[in-house]
Amino acid sequence: MEDSVSWGYARVSSTSQRLDRQLEQLKAYGIDDRHLKTEKQSGKDFERAEFLSLVGTDEVAPAIRAGDRLAVCSLDRLGRNYAEIQYWWRYITQKLHCEIVVLDMPLLNTGGDDGLDKNFIADLVLQILSYVAEKERLTIRERQRQGIEAAKAKGTKFGRPPIQKPDGFDEVAAKWRSGEITATAAMHELGLSKYSFYKLVKETCYV
Repeated sequence: MEDSVSWGYARVSSTSQRLDRQLEQLKAYGIDDRHLKTEKQSGKDFERAEFLSLVGTDEVAPAIRAGDRLAVCSLDRLGRNYAEIQYWWRYITQKLHCEIVVLDMPLLNTGGDDGLDKNFIADLVLQILSYVAEKERLTIRERQRQGIEAAKAKGTKFGRPPIQKPDGFDEVAAKWRSGEITATAAMHELGLSKYSFYKLVKETCYV
C-alpha cells in the first residue's frame, strides 16, 4: 500500500487578499508544496475548482486517497456555509476515508488510534458551530429587517429614486420616434443616460 499523503487547502475570499499566512502554517505543519491547493474564491459554497479537484467530481477522480489527511488553518477556510461543511466533512471522512485536521481547532481533528471517538467529538462540534452560525445569520437578518422598518417609519425611501422627466422630453422623444434624430442625439440633447432615456420612453408609452 502506498504511503498516505498530507494535503493542505488554503483559501481567501478575494484576489486582493494574500495566502501567505495560511501557506506558512500549512508548510510548518509539514505539507509539501506539491500537495498544497490554494484558492481565491468566496466560501459561501463549495463550487470551487481546486477544492473539487481534491475531493473529486462525477467526471474527475479525487486527488486525495483513502488514508490521506487534509489540513486547513481554520474551519472557515474550508467554507462558510456550515450545512455544506457538514456534508463535505462526512463525505471526506466517511466516503473517501480521509482524515481532516483543523490547525486552530484540534477538537475537530479526526483520525488516529481513537478515530471513532474523534469523529464523534468532531461531529458534535460541527453541529454546535452550525447552530451558532445559523442563529447568527437569522439574528443579522432580523436586525436588518427591523432597521429597514424603522427607517421606513422615519420616511426613508429605499430603491432607485424616480427619474425626473426633463423639459422638452416629449418633443425630443417624438422626433426620435419619427426617425428625425437618433436615440444617442436625443439622450445628448436631454442630458439623460441610456437607462434613464429608455425608462422614461417606456413610462410615457412612446414605444
